[in-house]
Amino acid sequence: MGNLASTWNNAPNLVTMGRVLLIPGVLYFIDNFSPLRTFIASLLYLVSAAGDALDGYLARSRGQVSVLGKFLDPLADKLIVTAVLVFMVALGRVPAWLVVVLIARDLAITGLRSIASAEGIVIAASDGGKVKTALQLVAIMMLMIHFRYPMLGIDMMVDFHLTGLATLYISMAVSLWSAFDYIRGFVRAVARGTT
Repeated sequence: MGNLASTWNNAPNLVTMGRVLLIPGVLYFIDNFSPLRTFIASLLYLVSAAGDALDGYLARSRGQVSVLGKFLDPLADKLIVTAVLVFMVALGRVPAWLVVVLIARDLAITGLRSIASAEGIVIAASDGGKVKTALQLVAIMMLMIHFRYPMLGIDMMVDFHLTGLATLYISMAVSLWSAFDYIRGFVRAVARGTT
């Protein structure tokens, strides 16, 4: 218990909690009508994503990896992604069923990893999971920008909403594939443990 109490205010955990505090600001500025507001929302989301890299770097470089940090970091990731996607369903930007699939997959894998951990089985983050996370970041950024903008140096418009939605569908496919990979790894680890 002392370890938890002494680590709540270390630099990595403060950065992580700052990321959680950004969520209401991101949601406040998401808008279907104002390019300026959506730009601000996407900047805040980008700051949160940069904070994810920063808290990990600080924890490793300062030797401040903690149980609390291991809990807070993935929680902050899930909270901001879930909050933004649910909010976008309300704005009509993303189909509800797609968000349900993405959230259900994350809940299932989190539960599976908890069971594995309780059994002493370590399931490392897979390459598919990392690709899924990167695709979701890009997709959500594009969906937040939402409007059409010209591409730099080319006389062509990019519809950020459609591009973001297409990227989110790709992330769903990768997400389901990586979930299968996690489940297969878990089954193999259990089989090795029982033989």
